[in-house]
Amino acid sequence: MTTDAPAERHFRAIAVQPKWSAADFLSARSFEAWMRAQLEAARPHLHATQPTLVVLTELNGLPLVLRGGHLAVRTGTFQGAAAALLLRRLPAVLPLLLRGGVSVVRALQLACTEENTALYLDTCAALAREYGVFLVCGSTPMPHYRLHGSTLRREGTALYNQTLILSPEGLLIGSADKVHLTPDEEAGGVDLSPGSLDELRVFPTPVGDLGVAISLDAFRADVLESLWAQGCTVLLQPDANGSPWTGKEGIYPPGQTPRDQPLAWLESSWQVTATPGSIRYAVNPMVVGNLLDLSFDGQSAIVGPADEAPQPRSYVMTAARPGFLALAPWVEEGSDLERLREVGQQLKAGSGHPRENAYRQDLLHADLHLPPTQLPVPPATPHEDALRAYLSGQASFARPSPLRRWRWWAALLVLAVLWRRGNQR
Repeated sequence: MTTDAPAERHFRAIAVQPKWSAADFLSARSFEAWMRAQLEAARPHLHATQPTLVVLTELNGLPLVLRGGHLAVRTGTFQGAAAALLLRRLPAVLPLLLRGGVSVVRALQLACTEENTALYLDTCAALAREYGVFLVCGSTPMPHYRLHGSTLRREGTALYNQTLILSPEGLLIGSADKVHLTPDEEAGGVDLSPGSLDELRVFPTPVGDLGVAISLDAFRADVLESLWAQGCTVLLQPDANGSPWTGKEGIYPPGQTPRDQPLAWLESSWQVTATPGSIRYAVNPMVVGNLLDLSFDGQSAIVGPADEAPQPRSYVMTAARPGFLALAPWVEEGSDLERLREVGQQLKAGSGHPRENAYRQDLLHADLHLPPTQLPVPPATPHEDALRAYLSGQASFARPSPLRRWRWWAALLVLAVLWRRGNQR
C-alpha cells in the first residue's frame, strides 16, 4: 500500500491597492461596501483551478473609530474628529479614562472595540467565504481576547496593530501583532501597543508558509530572521505609508541623511527576497488616499526570485532591478526627481492643487509555486481560540450594560452639580 506524496503548491497571490476616505467608515454598510469593492476588483483575477491568496492593507480597520461620527468627520482633521467623538461617546469613554489609566485616543478606540471588531471579523469572514480565497485581512487595532464560557472578554487595555489570516471557509488560520511601531502609532499618535517578537509564528497553508511583517516590521532584522528561521516562504507585508511617496523617509538612524522614500523601501520585501537562501516571496499591498488631514501613498508590489520576474523594474525614483513579479505604477513616471517630489506634495491632503487626492488605485497578481510544506501547524494562542470560537458561531462578544453607562452619566451629572455649587460659594 502506498500513500500519496505531498503535492507541490501552485497558487496565485493578489495584492489590493485601494483608495480610502473617511466616508467609507461612517457606517457598517459603507465599510462592508468598501471592503467588498476590493474583493470584487480581485474577482477577475482569481485562479480558476488553484487556490488564491488575497492580501489587504495595513490599518484598514482603524478608521472604524469614526463610525457614526458624521459631525466629527466634518471637522476635517483627526484631532478635531477625536474631540467631537469624545463628547459623543463620553459615557463609554469615561469609565476607561477613570479606571483604565489609558489615553483619550486609546479610550476612544476601546470604547467601541467590541462592535468594530465584530464588524471587521464578520465582514472579512463573509468575503473569504463568498470569494473562496485565503484572505489576509490587512490589519486593525484589536485587543487580545480570552474565552469565558461562550463569551469573548478583552484582556486588559492593550491595543495591537493586528493581522488576521482566514481560510476560504472564513475560519481563522492565525493572527500576528505588529512588533515595531512607528511614532504615529505610539503614544501621542494612535497609541497602540507593540506586539511580542516571541509570539510571531509561521502558518503552513496551501498558499505558502505565511509569516506576517506589518509595514515597519518588514524592515527589521529581528522580525525577518525570526520568520525565516521558522520556515517562512511567503512574507506578508500589509502597509499604510502615511507620507508622500516621493518625499524623504521619515524613520532613519540618527546621524544618517534621510533618503528618498522609494529607495529606502527597497530594504523591506524586495531586499528580503533578493537575499540568497532567504524568504522566497513577499506580498506588499499599500493603501493610498487622503483620510481627513492624513495622506497615504506608495506602490504595491509582489516580489520573488529574479528568474520569475518578467523584466527589471523598480519603484519610482530608483533604478530598475530584477525581482519584481508585479508592481503598481506610481501616478507619474520619469527621471526628473524634483518634478516627482513636487507631484507627491500636490497629491497630499490640504495641498489645494487640482491633483490633490488623485492617487492611483491598483491590483496586482502573480502565480507562485513552492515545494510541499514540512512545517507543523503552530499551537493556537488563547486569543486565537477566542476568535475561532466567534467565527464558528460558538461564542460572542461581551456587551456593555446600558445600565452601567447610565450610571456613569449620572455620576458625571452629580460631579457637575457639585462643581457648580462649589463655584457659587
